[in-house]
Amino acid sequence: MTAALTAARKNFHKELVDRQTLSLSPDDVASNADSSQRTSVSIALSIAKDLSAQMVPNKLTGQRAGKQFEEAVEGFLKEAFPLFRSLRPGCWEIENVGGSRAEYQISKYEPYTHLADLAAAIENDRTLASVLGNSYEISPDILMLRSPVPDETINQDQELVDADSGRHAVIRAANQERPIVHAIVSCKWTLRSDRAQNARSEALNIIRNRKGRTPHIAVVTGEPSPSRLASLALGTGDIDTVYHFALPELVKAVDDSENDEAISMLHTLISGKRLRDISDLPLDLAV
Repeated sequence: MTAALTAARKNFHKELVDRQTLSLSPDDVASNADSSQRTSVSIALSIAKDLSAQMVPNKLTGQRAGKQFEEAVEGFLKEAFPLFRSLRPGCWEIENVGGSRAEYQISKYEPYTHLADLAAAIENDRTLASVLGNSYEISPDILMLRSPVPDETINQDQELVDADSGRHAVIRAANQERPIVHAIVSCKWTLRSDRAQNARSEALNIIRNRKGRTPHIAVVTGEPSPSRLASLALGTGDIDTVYHFALPELVKAVDDSENDEAISMLHTLISGKRLRDISDLPLDLAV
């Protein structure tokens, strides 16, 4: 019998293949490969074949592929995270806000509601804008939100809270009604040019600009190159963990490549707890 998490992972890969996010060109170049890098082409081809990617005349544009990857990650989390309600009870919502850049989404939620006032002040004061720049801007792809809990639920087993205590805790619906950001998930189909640095900068903005606990900060990627994965995953202090869309398939492809540098780098990332499979993400978010 297949475990529910394994089934969700297969469904995730099936969506990527069916919508041609992951595909093969007529000359066997996978859609997430860098065609100018031989190692990238070899590793990506192995992964694509393991996941039954189909050959298509033309791969999707980068923007469309990125958007579909966000949607696939969102769908996976919506299917998989509720499976672990015994580990993480509560009322949860998963939102893909990557296409809503014009609206400052994160300022609707705790602990970032103050950023709406800050953005308005900066818009009206050029001096303030020159000082702060974009150090307050956070444009997430996927938000995982938890709704505040009514006192009736908190007190269901015994009287835990009343009007005399816990009067500022954001988890109490009696104190405030805005959802709380539990996790921010950035989706990068590939890691070209400065995308790794962009993810790091945004993670630091998430940490610096909160007024409360830091949400989980995760990045999910389909990048096949271990060196590019390392540019994002190595080090600590900003991103919690990087999650690969197909880590076992990546390990197999890299080990088969006989590229000692790539093999060493990939296994360093895994043993160093900097790179995990997307199927680990729902469990990590339950912590």
